[in-house]
Amino acid sequence: MGKTTLCHHLLEKDDQLAFSISATTRPPRATEVDGKDYFFVSQDEFERMKKEGELAEWAYVHGHYYGTPKRWMDEQLNRGISILLDIDVQGGTQIMRAYPGSVSIFIIPPSFKILEERLRNRGSETEEVLRLRLENALGEMDYITKYTYVVVNDTVGAAVEKMHSIVRAERLRRDRILEGITWRQLLGLDERGVKS
Repeated sequence: MGKTTLCHHLLEKDDQLAFSISATTRPPRATEVDGKDYFFVSQDEFERMKKEGELAEWAYVHGHYYGTPKRWMDEQLNRGISILLDIDVQGGTQIMRAYPGSVSIFIIPPSFKILEERLRNRGSETEEVLRLRLENALGEMDYITKYTYVVVNDTVGAAVEKMHSIVRAERLRRDRILEGITWRQLLGLDERGVKS
C-alpha cells in the first residue's frame, strides 16, 4: 500500500480531483496499463519530451525516468480542476516551484522496517532494486521539510482520510475562494448594485 494505492483511494472519495498520469521509461508491471497507470515511453521519446519542454516536472528515480506531461496538466488547471500527482521528491520540488499554489503532502511509512516489508511483499523487484529503493527512501526523507503536510501511511483508510481532510481544508482557504474576486462579488452585492 504505497503512494499510488493511497492516490487511487483518494480519487474514489473526491470526484473533483483528476489523476495525473506520468510518462516513464520503466517497463510496466503485470497489472499496469499504458495510458491509465503510466504512459510507457522509450528513453529517446522521454529525452525529446524533456528537450522540448513538454514536462511540468521530471526525475530519474530507481534507474528510470518519470515525468508529468505539462500540456494536459495546464489544460486541467485552466478548467479549474484540481490535479493529484503521484510523484517523487525531485518532481515534487519542481512542481512546488513551477506551481506556487500547489499543495504538497509527504507520505511516510510508520517505520523503515514496515517500508521494507511492504516492498518485499510486492515481489516486483530484484533484491538489488529493492536495496536501491530502500536507500533512496532514506535519502528522500531529507525533503520532508520542503512539504506543507506529512501523512503517516499506517493504514490505507486512515491515510486516505487524512489526505482528503487536507484537500477539503485547502479548498476552503480564503485566498482560493477570493481568487480574482472581492467578498462583495462573492456575496453578489456588486452584481446587483447593492450598496452598503
